[in-house]
Amino acid sequence: MAADLLLAIDQGTTGTTALVMDTTGATLGRSTHEFAQHFPEPGWVEHEPDEIWDSVIRAVGDALRAASAPAERIAAIGITNQRETTLVWERAGGRPIHRAIVWQDRRTAAHCAELRARGHEARVEKTTGLVLDPYFSGTKLTWLLEHVDGARARAERGELAFGTVDSFLVWRLSGGTHVTDVTNASRTLLMDLATLDWDPSMLEILRVPRSVLPKIVGSAERIATTRGFPPLPDGIPIAGIAGDQQAALFGQACFAVGDAKCTYGTGAFVLANIGPAPIQSRFGLLTTVGWKIGDEVTFALEGSAFIAGAAVQWLRDGLGLVKSASEIEALAAEVASSDGVTFVPALSGLGAPYWDPDARGVICGLTRGTKAAHLARATLEGIALEVNDLLVAMGEDLGKPLSRMRVDGGAAANDLLMQYQADVARMTIERPRELESTARGAAMLAGVGVGLFREKGDAARMSKAERTFRVEMPDSDRDAHRRRWADAVARARSRG
Repeated sequence: MAADLLLAIDQGTTGTTALVMDTTGATLGRSTHEFAQHFPEPGWVEHEPDEIWDSVIRAVGDALRAASAPAERIAAIGITNQRETTLVWERAGGRPIHRAIVWQDRRTAAHCAELRARGHEARVEKTTGLVLDPYFSGTKLTWLLEHVDGARARAERGELAFGTVDSFLVWRLSGGTHVTDVTNASRTLLMDLATLDWDPSMLEILRVPRSVLPKIVGSAERIATTRGFPPLPDGIPIAGIAGDQQAALFGQACFAVGDAKCTYGTGAFVLANIGPAPIQSRFGLLTTVGWKIGDEVTFALEGSAFIAGAAVQWLRDGLGLVKSASEIEALAAEVASSDGVTFVPALSGLGAPYWDPDARGVICGLTRGTKAAHLARATLEGIALEVNDLLVAMGEDLGKPLSRMRVDGGAAANDLLMQYQADVARMTIERPRELESTARGAAMLAGVGVGLFREKGDAARMSKAERTFRVEMPDSDRDAHRRRWADAVARARSRG
């Protein structure tokens, strides 16, 4: 029986999705299994590693059954994962020593502040492309080594293994292979972007013994094979790995310098391909590895708008303007414009390029004639204008404006939002037929890694645009929208 299908494991923050796909990009079987979130203290977020693993087993088994595909038809496995979430387990037996500390967790904020006070911030940014923030894995690992009884001594003796979720899954899938791919390694605060290896100075700053670290591997290669994984026979190659946002960049076939993608979820995550060399942003954007295939390395700039779909959820749950998030487009379409109403959805502060955690949401331009529809339209426009700020910053860092962006995530299905995004950003927006670009990217990488595709260009046939949104707004109108937005952002910041 020919092994001609790809299995994508998309391990996310609230659950695991498994997809069985063919090499044209069609999804033959899909399954999602959720797991619990744990909040032991304010600002702390944890997952039970065994619950993550159980969700993977169930999702893969159900996806295979949904596809009516014998497991022997799986040619390769691709993994994409919630990034920065941190695990430590015993090398002998694989038992976790603590719950996973999730990327959202803020328990190491004081440690990050201490490192900044000691003057390490500039070195961290230059070496890793990141900022000193609890978001990233390094300080989480330090916390585990210092707060779990005996952990540091055991790590220094070589008894413990650290990994992000990709590393943990490969260990379990393969029966003990300890690796991480370069995209996930680039999110740890421990990897040097210049060498693509663990950096001795960062290990010293964060007091991390090298013995606990996995081997860094490429994003598309034969990394390991299955062994003792119940839904699949032994020997199936694990051949593709990338963190979720990088997988979406690859899954959208953003292969040319300047190609960008935006994932519209609770927040909006924008990545832009910047080519074979890292760039240090002038606007607080992160520099990260996009993927590594053979000797080819692609870097990306990354920026996040903290609130995107969450603004629509606020209209639903906080104000009761809509009963479901899907109603927002129809409500907004009741009016031809926001009639001068501007909403800066800084409900959790402002990220890049402002980095103002004390900013607060602002709605301005209200009149007696303002209706719910105007506010709904202003909300969609605010999401797009947040994203546009990131795109402008990326263009400035690259030295040329971006001309095309591909989109995914739930809110990308909103035609009004996508057209406004094209207009305000003055760029073409392409939306794929299937919005699960993250899983598709993992499958594409696995296909390249196992040789189903000769190179990444061949894998692009799995990514098909469903609709293109082109610029329709006159320049004078666009300039007016941007001026109102800049004024509203200034008001949001002045309230911090």
